[in-house]
Amino acid sequence: MSEKRTKAAFVLGAFLCLGLALLGYLVSASVLKIKALDRTITVKGLSEREVQANVAIWPIPFKEADNDLNTLATRIQKKNAVIVDFLKKNGFSESEIFTSAPAITDRLAQDYTGADRGMFRYSGTSTISVYTDKVDLVRRSMKMLVDLGKQGVAVSGQDYEFKTTFLFTRLNDLKPAMIEEATKNAREVAVKFAQDSKSTLGKIRSASQGQFTIEDRDANTPYIKKVRVVSTVEYYLSD
Repeated sequence: MSEKRTKAAFVLGAFLCLGLALLGYLVSASVLKIKALDRTITVKGLSEREVQANVAIWPIPFKEADNDLNTLATRIQKKNAVIVDFLKKNGFSESEIFTSAPAITDRLAQDYTGADRGMFRYSGTSTISVYTDKVDLVRRSMKMLVDLGKQGVAVSGQDYEFKTTFLFTRLNDLKPAMIEEATKNAREVAVKFAQDSKSTLGKIRSASQGQFTIEDRDANTPYIKKVRVVSTVEYYLSD
C-alpha cells in the first residue's frame, strides 16, 4: 500500500514539474514576443509639388484730392470708369470686376493734422478689384498699367493693403497622390534603416498625416506655389 502511494506521489510530482517547465517556457516565449513588439522605428516621408495659382485677386487703388467735395466725387467716378473700361478691354468680364466705395478724408475735421494741412481739404482713395481665375491675364495686364497713367489715372503702389494675391484652391485634387508619395518615401527610409540594423521591417504600428502647407515658391513669383506635406509612420522591427 505504501509502495502504491509512493508511485502516485512520484507521478504527480513528475506532472507538476512538467507543468511548471511548460508554463515557464510559455511565459518566456510571451515575454520575448512582447519585447519584440517594443522594437519600432518612426520615420517621416515628404511630398512636394510646384503648382500654378488658379485664382488672382488684383486690387487697383488710386488717390484723388480737391477742395470741393462734389468735384472730388465726380473725378473719382470718372477715373473708376476709366479703370473698368481698361479691364474690360483687356479681357475681364463685368462679373470679375468689383468697385469699392471710396474712402474720403476731410483734413479739416481731423483732430490733428500738423502745421501743414496740405493744399487740398479733401482726399479720397478708390479701389477697383479683380477676382478671377485668369491668372496669366492678370499678370499680363499688370504690365500695362502705364496705359492708365496716359489717361490721367495714377495707380498707387502695391503696399501690404493693396497687394495682388495669388491663390491655389485645388488642393483636394493633389491630396491622394501626395499622401501616397509621402507614405512611400517613409517606407523607403524605414526599409533602409532596417537593412542597416540587420532587422526586418514589420507592419505599421501607427501613422499620422501632417498638415498640408501652401506657400509662394519665392518672393518674385507669388503665382507659383509650393505644396508640401509630411507623413509620420511608425513600423515594427523584428530579427
